[in-house]
Formats: sequence, C-alpha cells, structure tokens
Amino acid sequence: MAVSRMCWARAALWGSAGPPGPYVARRLQFVRSGMAWGAPRSSKLHLSPKADVKSLISYVVTKTKVINGKYHRFLGRHFPRFYVLYTIFMKGLQMLWADAKKARRIKTNMWKHNIKFHQLSYREMEHLRQFRRDVAKCLFLGILSIPPFANYLVFLLMYLFPRQLLIQHFWTPKQQIDFLDIYHALRKQSHPEILCYLEKVIPLISDSGLRWHMTELCTKMQRGTHPAIHDILALRECFSNRPLGMNQLHALQMKALSRAMLLTPYLPPVLLRYRLKTHTTVIHQLDKALAKLGIGQLTAQEVKSACYLRGLNSTHIAEERCRTWLGEWLQLSCSLKEAELSLLLHNVVLLSINYIGTRR
Repeated sequence: MAVSRMCWARAALWGSAGPPGPYVARRLQFVRSGMAWGAPRSSKLHLSPKADVKSLISYVVTKTKVINGKYHRFLGRHFPRFYVLYTIFMKGLQMLWADAKKARRIKTNMWKHNIKFHQLSYREMEHLRQFRRDVAKCLFLGILSIPPFANYLVFLLMYLFPRQLLIQHFWTPKQQIDFLDIYHALRKQSHPEILCYLEKVIPLISDSGLRWHMTELCTKMQRGTHPAIHDILALRECFSNRPLGMNQLHALQMKALSRAMLLTPYLPPVLLRYRLKTHTTVIHQLDKALAKLGIGQLTAQEVKSACYLRGLNSTHIAEERCRTWLGEWLQLSCSLKEAELSLLLHNVVLLSINYIGTRR
C-alpha cells in the first residue's frame, strides 16, 4: 500500500501517464496554493493591544454603570431617605471636584502669565474666593478625621450639624434657604450694636457739617428709611480718618462688624483688624471687576449670591430688586479709595438694614 501511494504521488508530480485521482488532485492544489501564498491564515480577526485595552475599559465602564444603576434603584426603593442623602453627597463631591479643577486652572494661568488676584475677571475672582472658604471648612473636617476611628464620628457630626460642618454643595435645596436665613439672622443681631457705635462717635466728629450729616443718617436709619447714596458718600471723610477709620476702630466695634460679615469675632484685636481689612479689600476688588463686567451679564443665582455676600438677605427678594440694590452698592463702592474701606465695611449694615423687601 505504501509503495502504491508513492507511485501515484510521483506520477502526479512528474506528469506521468494516467490522470491522477481526485484525492491526489486536491492535495496538489493545496500544496501549490500553500507554496504560492504561504501558510494559511486564521479566519479570526485579532485586534491590536491598544484596541484590546480600549474595549476592555469600555466593557468595565458599561458594567459599572449597570451595577451602579441597580444599586441606586435598590436604595431608592428600600431606603428612600438615605438615598436622598447619598445622592446629595455624591453630587456634592462631583461639584467640589469640578471646583478644584477650575481653581487649579486659574492658579496655573496666574502663575504662567504673572497675573495678580485683582487682575482676574469677576467670575474667576469669585470662584477662588469661595473655593478658599470651602477648602478651609473641608480641612477642618479632615483634621477631625485624623485620630483612629474618628471618621465614623465625623460622619455622625456631619449628619447632625450640616450647617456648621458642610459646604453648600452638600446642602439640600431646603437647607440652603433655611441655613442662609439663619446666617442672616445671626449677622442681623449685630446691626443695632453697629448703629449704636455710629451714634456714640457723633460728638467726636470735629467738623460741624459732618456731625450734622451723621446725625441725619442715624435718624433715618432708626426711622426705617433706606439711605441715599449721596447721604453716605457725604461722610466718607469720617471713615478715612478718626473716629471711624479702619485703624481707629475699637475691639468691640470690630467684633460687631465681624459678625455682620459672617467672620469669627473670637480673635485678638490685631487679627480681627487684619481679617476685616483683607475681607473688605477682596470685596472692593470684586466690585471693580463686576463694574467692568456689568450686572446685566450675571445670572439670577450670581446676582443673589453677590447681594448676600454684601449683607443683603437676597433669598426672599425678587431678582430685579436685587439687581437694583447691587447697582447702588457698586455705585458707592467704585467711588471709594483704599483708605476709605471702613465706609464700605459699614455699608453692609447701612445699605441692607432698611432695604425694601428684606425680611424683618
């Protein structure tokens, strides 16, 4: 059998007489095609290593989204209250992370182009100012979490005292309104004390005209009248030197003004004066940038936030009235020099205490 097969193969290769059988013909065709085109290829398509990695990542992301969606539906059905807190917490983390990336871009741009803080646009300045305050609050929570197992206690404290320990990203919509009302009520408690100090310094004013203007202003404030801008600007000399200049304020006055600015009053007088100067300077720089941008370019939320920062409880005031009040503030602020910032500091009370629409 072996000899016969070899003979038939030799006859097929050398063209001997007699047609080859079908088996030999198929083998010959296969051998010749293999010799001409090389080894046969697999029918399966192999992707490059990069494509394999991308497809794997896409698969993992898709599966993670599916699992996450099931987990959210499970929490929503069985633990609705916890699901609300969980959703707010996750959204808060996303917003805080987005704020951090934006702040980093702004700081990088400042470093590359040698730009100072007061040279930034209004929105960039406001973002950095608010982000610094948020980071300070988060750092306090981080310090509390350092001891072993203290993180469990921190989560409990965050749940019990969200206003004191959490930033606005982690507040519910109802909490945002309620907490802003509480903060405004706290700073409003210092308004009568600040007006009382203004009345006490009237005899210390040497100029009779300025003394009369101050008496008229205090009388209007006590009657519930909203002062005009020219009435306040007429007293700018009193707030640049004695008795109401920034460097002439007494400790009790600075404590009351710190509460009106939502700053801690429990600091030594030197630090109180420094913080008031720094905070008022930042607001003055923001005012100049906002005047350059224009109030009309701000959204409704930006207008209300700007008014609240400057002493007005804008949560219950219509947007148009907020824009009108903010225009009055900018008119006064842009007229002041750096030496007259004490007047800008007192405007937190003078312009907001009797404004139409404010809650008593």
